[in-house]
Amino acid sequence: MGCNPRIVMAIVIALISIVSYYAYRVYNPVTGETQHINIDQQTEVALGLQASGEMAAQFGGLHPDPAAQERVDRIGQRLVSRSGAAKGNYPFEFHVLGDERTINAFALPGGQVFITAGLLNRLETDGQVAGVLSHEIVHVVGRHGAEHIAKQQLTQGLTGAAVLATYNPDDPSSRGSAAVALLIGQLVTMKYGRADESESDRWGVKFMAEAGYDPRAMIRVMEVLREASEGRGAPPEFFSTHPDPGRRIEEIEEAVRELYPNGVPAELER
Repeated sequence: MGCNPRIVMAIVIALISIVSYYAYRVYNPVTGETQHINIDQQTEVALGLQASGEMAAQFGGLHPDPAAQERVDRIGQRLVSRSGAAKGNYPFEFHVLGDERTINAFALPGGQVFITAGLLNRLETDGQVAGVLSHEIVHVVGRHGAEHIAKQQLTQGLTGAAVLATYNPDDPSSRGSAAVALLIGQLVTMKYGRADESESDRWGVKFMAEAGYDPRAMIRVMEVLREASEGRGAPPEFFSTHPDPGRRIEEIEEAVRELYPNGVPAELER
């Protein structure tokens, strides 16, 4: 009895995807982790630069106020130059986006960091701006985007293999199995994203402190976001790309206690 060619091909695709993913191991000098990444930093930078224009266009382009841009530049570069983020050796660029209605911040691979005017206008101190930017900086130096690319390629390979093995074009009912396989892949990707957000909060606390900012300002950022959500009657876009602030506040408070068991120094800027 011969083997089903679709099953054989599916196994081959799955094996190639798994071997390719685990074959690439890169040490991260900032976090001390060994990561599965299959692109180099130059490629990350190039990808981020290529996507930055389109990303900015989706949020009203760059903000016309030079004072707002100078403020974000100053805080962002202070965070990078005075913290462990400098070990990543990324050419960071910080951008204020013109959208005053959307409340969001995000980072692209390679060092492109964005904050909307809608979020910046709600932040009361430089320390709170630093809280947002430090979180996004960690996404870059933690190479979360590059990790996501590698995981996405693995997921696509495995789900492609599952679809090939389970889908029979002569049997319409097999489409359900293919859809389930794709859904599983999406859930795996979502799981990794949330782990990245937690890591960005923890390391963001550390980077803030190293740069002379009071990391408790990050807690106030979460409260500002929650207040914005209550005032609008709907969650700001920030919540679509970041976990709910409730649990995050607890994790940030825990990270602050671990960093300063005897209390936060009074001289840190809030």
